[in-house]
Amino acid sequence: MAKKGAAETMNLRVKILLILILVAGFGVVAGRILYLQTFKAEELQTKAVEQQLNDTTLSAKRGSIYDANGNLLAQSVTVWDIVIEPARLEEEEHRLLIAEGLARILDMDKEEVYQQTKENNFYEVIKRKVSADVKDQVQEFMKNLRDHEDKRVPYVLKLIENYKRYYTHDNFAADVIGFVGMDDQGLAGVEYEYDSYLKGQSGRLVVARNAVGGEMPFPYEQKIDAIDGYHLTLTIDENIQSVMEKYVRETLKEFNVANRGCAIMMNVKTGAILGFACEESFNPNEPFKLDAKTVKKIEALPEDQQDKATAKAQQRLWRNKGVSDTYIPGSVFKMCMASAVLSEGMIKSDTRFECDGSYAPFEGSPSIDCWQSSGHGTETLEQALCNSCNPAFMQMGFMLGREKYYEYYVAFGMSEKTGIDLPGESDDIFFHTQVGNVIHGMDLTDLAVGSFGQNFKITPIQMLTACGAIANGGKLMKPYVVSQISDTAGNVVQSAEPTVRHQAISESVSRQVCKMLQTNATSGGGKNGYVAGYRIGGKTGTSEKTVDEDGNLSDDYIASYCGIAPADDPEVALICYFDTPDKKINYYGTTVAAPCFRNIMSEVLPYLGVEKMYTDAELKELDTVTGAYVDMKVEDAVMQIKNASLNAEVVGEGKTVVAQNPSAYTTIPKEGVVVLYTEKDLKHGEVNVPDFTNLSLAEANALATEYNLNICIEGTTSEDVGSYVKKQDVKVGSSVEAWSVVTLTFNQDNAIM
Repeated sequence: MAKKGAAETMNLRVKILLILILVAGFGVVAGRILYLQTFKAEELQTKAVEQQLNDTTLSAKRGSIYDANGNLLAQSVTVWDIVIEPARLEEEEHRLLIAEGLARILDMDKEEVYQQTKENNFYEVIKRKVSADVKDQVQEFMKNLRDHEDKRVPYVLKLIENYKRYYTHDNFAADVIGFVGMDDQGLAGVEYEYDSYLKGQSGRLVVARNAVGGEMPFPYEQKIDAIDGYHLTLTIDENIQSVMEKYVRETLKEFNVANRGCAIMMNVKTGAILGFACEESFNPNEPFKLDAKTVKKIEALPEDQQDKATAKAQQRLWRNKGVSDTYIPGSVFKMCMASAVLSEGMIKSDTRFECDGSYAPFEGSPSIDCWQSSGHGTETLEQALCNSCNPAFMQMGFMLGREKYYEYYVAFGMSEKTGIDLPGESDDIFFHTQVGNVIHGMDLTDLAVGSFGQNFKITPIQMLTACGAIANGGKLMKPYVVSQISDTAGNVVQSAEPTVRHQAISESVSRQVCKMLQTNATSGGGKNGYVAGYRIGGKTGTSEKTVDEDGNLSDDYIASYCGIAPADDPEVALICYFDTPDKKINYYGTTVAAPCFRNIMSEVLPYLGVEKMYTDAELKELDTVTGAYVDMKVEDAVMQIKNASLNAEVVGEGKTVVAQNPSAYTTIPKEGVVVLYTEKDLKHGEVNVPDFTNLSLAEANALATEYNLNICIEGTTSEDVGSYVKKQDVKVGSSVEAWSVVTLTFNQDNAIM
């Protein structure tokens, strides 16, 4: 009985133990279930959805960019991503066929495509952003494979619509427009600055999938459409921009400028930038491509240095020289100094400055030379500005003192960024740091050289806005390049409004300095920038560079010209700036930058509808335009020619004009000759064009008469400033018909800084 009892007890214990184990096991399972259904429920649901749904991003169409007249500059065009479903491919032969065909059409490596066909999923991107014709080739290739009687390859192709950025004029206004990366994100220019407006909002396509990515037996698809980006309208005028780019390019080439150059034009009353030409820039359609010369230099480097050199070259290419580069402004800053001493009432009608060729600004200091070693003698403020006399402006600087000098430096906006809506704007580099109202680090030598614009650095856009304030009555404007933002329906969602940052100088001082700048452009050192009839005002600058682009000591120069038009009621300001012209050719602002300024203004001002107002002297020398005399009676044609202050020369015995030279509507000087032919195929004779270069106006006129040629004059022709023929538009030695027109461009050459 004892044994039986013990056995029963043992069995009972086993049963209880088993029950306890079962209870514990179920408890663990139940607890785990409770844990998963409560604490982990949201996470597990998310993972389940991710496994069951395939979520594809639908690209939004990036907004377009237009110029001020509505001309298209940048747009996103439809392209396609080539996608396949490799999990549907079960046979090796099919994979090889697809890899070979797609690699050929898409210009890809066959092995790379083959490896993608082996993936076990239903969404493999083969190539992104292919054009419509390539997409059609891929589609036709896959269709042919599927329909082939022997092969019967499954149709695994998917075509996903995407967008690619396209810039209509390649390099045109590249520094303003910028470019985008592979993911359509703005990387420079307004593409970067206004990226949040341009990029739109991506959509989604959600499709149900099984565990291996295949379609579920029931249909499920949800599409959220993308919202296209807004459009930008720039203040840049395509016509003005084209003119500016043309003449900046010509100047860079003529003077072999080493570190690029730029020209910026602003409406002085609003701050709107009308043109912004930074040449030798990048092509937004190929922004990473370097020129052949740079590539050759990089390839000559050790291999481990090439990537770094390439990146540095690209960054330099993308750098906006007008807003990101600082430079020593030089003598163009003298317009600000003149404004300062006038504003402080320091200049009276009898105030005079003395220049004997050098000046020691304070006791014990070394003398600082004037560009004219013989000196300018006694000068008024206007004469000092026209002579660009450094000693006179040092005397003005010491009239002001350091604190007042800095007050006007701040007033003209040079101590802070302009706020232009372009990325990468640099700060100025001044002599000091300032704590409260106390100036630290600006000594008397700094004041002396700073008075004529040397040894501190600002950006070209800062100098332009300061000039704009001098021109517009003293208001320092905020410059801008985007005038409005609109949606896809054309509704304007945001417009730029002119913003006055503060009053820099009074209207009275503004008028006085504008008048001085006009005098400088008509009879002073700025004559090479003058355009007859348009009341130009301007100032040259030739500033010494202290360091080069890599931070090394430099003895090179920057040539610039900053001016306004029309000077009596300014509408526009323009700065032309060239970094390191070839010293062997010429490096002075009056010779390098001023003609570029003049050429731009000569085409832009008529386009803007600025009225011409000629002086009496200009009216006497004004060119005239030939009429259309063909089919007229000879006597009537001769009468019209004489009435136009021209001379007629009749060739032949006929009674009616059958041909003329120069042709109708050609600009020639008064007293020029028009040849009237009265018989067909009759020639008056041909002449070989002589060399007019380096001649004065009187000498050029005499030579033209000797060779039976008409000459058309451009540029500065005053004998009192040493003007000479810089270039001619017809090659020396060319054979032309007698009394044809040769255009001569005159310049004055001097060392005005």
